[in-house]
Amino acid sequence: MKREVPMEADNRLRRSGPFRAFCAKGHAPLSVDVECGTIIVRREGEAVLRASFAPGDIGRLSLAEPCRLPPDETLRAASAALEAVLADAPAIKAIALDGDGWLGAEADMLRSGFAIDAGGERHVLPELFWQFPRFWLPAPPAEPYPQTHILTNGQRHPRRAPKPTGEVYARHIPWLGQTLSFRALDIDTDLARFNRWMNDPRVAYFWKEEGDLDKHRAYLGAIAADPHMLTLIGCADGVPFSYFEIYWAKENRLGPFYDAQDYDRGWHVLIGEDAFLGRHWITAWLPSLMHYIFLDDCRTQRIVGEPAADHHQQIRNLQRSGFACVKHFDFPHKRAMLVMLLRERFFGDRLWAPNDAGEQRRSA
Repeated sequence: MKREVPMEADNRLRRSGPFRAFCAKGHAPLSVDVECGTIIVRREGEAVLRASFAPGDIGRLSLAEPCRLPPDETLRAASAALEAVLADAPAIKAIALDGDGWLGAEADMLRSGFAIDAGGERHVLPELFWQFPRFWLPAPPAEPYPQTHILTNGQRHPRRAPKPTGEVYARHIPWLGQTLSFRALDIDTDLARFNRWMNDPRVAYFWKEEGDLDKHRAYLGAIAADPHMLTLIGCADGVPFSYFEIYWAKENRLGPFYDAQDYDRGWHVLIGEDAFLGRHWITAWLPSLMHYIFLDDCRTQRIVGEPAADHHQQIRNLQRSGFACVKHFDFPHKRAMLVMLLRERFFGDRLWAPNDAGEQRRSA
């Protein structure tokens, strides 16, 4: 029997308020509402797209009248509606775009992979849709950074692209009703906050980086000068709550402990504010961070991590999020577990949203 997505999928959008799409800076803000079974996309309060949605194993988004926007803007408006649905109902196999209203944008849809021809129908595949950087990155790469190899400490690896500044990712989390965003850390702006977080006993237990402002300025300065690492601050509706280090695995300390590929990336996390602890927050920031890493360079096929082998809760969280436990190994300072998430699994299994998103929202 085919698995039907319940009609409640539409109601989820109503319960958490309007869905905010294209939250990243540089995009005109769009909001999505559901009214009497119709999905309405608005820009600056004006409705620019109205479509009916019928949920099911293959959902159907019907547009009877053309969108009142140019073809490229029609794709963005359609994407807002699709994101609102797929963020809350990731089990949908595909979404068929019905009606003549799509004809003006059809060529662009098929050319880009936004939609595929499925026996004469236009189908949007979630595993393709969620790989379009321009929907979540304010400055998406037009093409991958050119590849040339260099040596660092005897390790041959690709030359890395310059680090971004400002906001790098934004996404509305429907089960929280908030916008999650990541921005590049700014030492002058974030030093005091970083210092407070590192000196929190809960954080210090795992990071062991307590110290004064001078120590932490030097710590962050060294990372800023290191081409293989990027520091990010995670925010919920603009409120900073977390710190992330993203690194290219091949030239990292982890690289020698496994067969690292050129574009493998790894990460470290610090949740600095107690109010943002808990499983319902993990189901927001963890898949969003993985999503950002995969979107940042389409050549990244694997994301790795090296949690302490005795940090059982973190390992369980990673396993629930699609990471496989590969092996135990020994760093000089700790025994670790190598974990790995495949690009194919993240998008193929629709891991940008938890399977129990509705339960997460009720517990939030």
